[in-house]
Amino acid sequence: MAKKTGLSRQAYEPIPEGEEYEPFIPAGESPAEFTIKAAVAGILFGITFGAANAYLGLKAGLTISTSIPVAVLTVAAFKVMSQVGIKSTILEANMSQTVGSASSSVASGVIFTLPALFLWGLDPGLLQMTLLAMCGGLLGVLFMVPLRSFLIRGEHGRLPYPEGTACAEVLVASEVGGGKAKNVFRGLAAGAFFKFLVSWLKVIPDEMHARVPFIKKAELGCEASAALFGVGFILGPRIAAIMVGGGLLSWLVIIPIIAWWGEGMTTPLYPETIQTIAQMEPGRLWTRYVRYIGAGAVATGGLITLIRSIPTMIESFKVGAKQLRRKLKDSADIGPRTEQDLPLSVIGIGALLLVGVMAGVPAVFADLPSFGPRLVAALLVAVAAFFFVTVSSRIVGLVGVTSNPTSGMTIATLLATSAIFLAFGWTGDAGKAGALTVGCVVAIAASIAGDTSQDLKSGFLLGATPRRQQLGELIGVLSSAAFVCMAVLLLDKTYGFGTEELPAPQATLMKVVIEGVLQNSLPWGLVGIGVGIALVCELFKIPSLPFAVGVYLPVATMVPVFLGGLLRWNAERTAPDEAEGSERRERGVLFGSGLVGGEGLLGVGIALVAARLGRAPHGIGTAWAGDFGQLATLVAFGLLALIFWRLSVRKEA
Repeated sequence: MAKKTGLSRQAYEPIPEGEEYEPFIPAGESPAEFTIKAAVAGILFGITFGAANAYLGLKAGLTISTSIPVAVLTVAAFKVMSQVGIKSTILEANMSQTVGSASSSVASGVIFTLPALFLWGLDPGLLQMTLLAMCGGLLGVLFMVPLRSFLIRGEHGRLPYPEGTACAEVLVASEVGGGKAKNVFRGLAAGAFFKFLVSWLKVIPDEMHARVPFIKKAELGCEASAALFGVGFILGPRIAAIMVGGGLLSWLVIIPIIAWWGEGMTTPLYPETIQTIAQMEPGRLWTRYVRYIGAGAVATGGLITLIRSIPTMIESFKVGAKQLRRKLKDSADIGPRTEQDLPLSVIGIGALLLVGVMAGVPAVFADLPSFGPRLVAALLVAVAAFFFVTVSSRIVGLVGVTSNPTSGMTIATLLATSAIFLAFGWTGDAGKAGALTVGCVVAIAASIAGDTSQDLKSGFLLGATPRRQQLGELIGVLSSAAFVCMAVLLLDKTYGFGTEELPAPQATLMKVVIEGVLQNSLPWGLVGIGVGIALVCELFKIPSLPFAVGVYLPVATMVPVFLGGLLRWNAERTAPDEAEGSERRERGVLFGSGLVGGEGLLGVGIALVAARLGRAPHGIGTAWAGDFGQLATLVAFGLLALIFWRLSVRKEA
């Protein structure tokens, strides 16, 4: 009976040699697990949060793990079904979140890379984008399967897999599906309503700006974004503060220094070709100079994160090769239900087929002119994906999905691919697009491997059947890829990439990396300053990657993230005890996830309306507020913060 109150202590501690972990559902039992109901629920929730995460990533350059929100919504939906006699099991709920969470990883890889093609004017079609997403997602799942036995079972208690363990706890605590699920729905409603006011009705300005006195061309701002506010709460105060610190460095230090230094110049300074520095507004100074500094900092931060992981990479790669050799000797599904993976023959044949599809189907690497270059690209994908899937699967066990250095892995892939393409003389548009699409497939593979690892950890704790979960991951990839790519195309058609609404920062960075290698077109002095900033951060023990992201993005984007982190800090600080602080954090994370989903979904909804009408909604406009428009935005944002605070600190009845 103790099982019914939560996971056992074994869930968090290494298992003594000779003993086996006893999951929540024993291996000898076989409750319903892979059902049509679970698959359909996962697909629907996956499409929903995949589209929302695509919007968030294009806007802010980061995405969130959606396993827990999908699990909460699944439990709530299944409880409603139980009221009309449709019973469900905990393993069905776990299957739903396994299928549903795959879409966010697909979205991450797509939006971090493919918008660069649009920025080059090489617009890909839906077919190519979907094929790239599917190839990356399927490779990531397949390459992770042989690692499960060692990483999930063998390293139990040493690799915590935080999101996977938390998701299992949510599913075990069945009462979470009642009261706490309300916070996700409330967040969805609040995020959508706020986005409706700002971007559909347009009754309040979408940003607040203020010049800083006594500092030349210094400016502060704050986006009216419920999603960014929610992201800040999810990330927590430390990372949020570091990110806003990078933004403040850009807008209160670097831009004023550039303005002061270039005040007397009479000609434009490269890469600007029209205006002198004295003529440029702060926003243009940031676009023309600071973004290159930020790009150098982000690339360096990502590579430093990657370099730090080299010992783990080497160990993980050795483990992966060892596990592969062992399974080649004995690939039969022998053992209890909870230890049965997809057959190794499926993994090998599936991987070979995917490499064949990438090389043989022109639509995948559509910009590469012939079979030879496509084969080179496909082999590069296979090698890099196998390596980084192994790395990603282990790293997320230590730091979680949110801290997985996928961008660093993608940058490393792009650098290596671009160098090889340069050696072959493929330096034109076809070479740039080919290198980017290789990076896209690898990014998706590494991202989905991290998600798969967390899901398999949840299944290990709960007593799920691994091969069924692995099949669920494959279905999640196949069912969400086209919808995520359609959302990206709609967002581009409505807002355009590289605009203030959707700056697509990660994809812009990948574009800069490829151009830098293939065309040597970067202002290397500015990039070098960014490299120096990242190195100084590391010298002072400041995490360089989140700080660099702050340098790279507008400070107006970072301020709501910081405010969300500040709200979480205050909610936890004022809690009467540690247990209540943990409860407040969980309630706030669920509401914050809802804010992300609500704003993202309405953003996609606006894109659908725009595609139908041929234009974005005109709205009412802010003329009614006169000179007090920014004050109206401040009041609306303050009300959202008050609601967020009350829902975080208030216990559910």
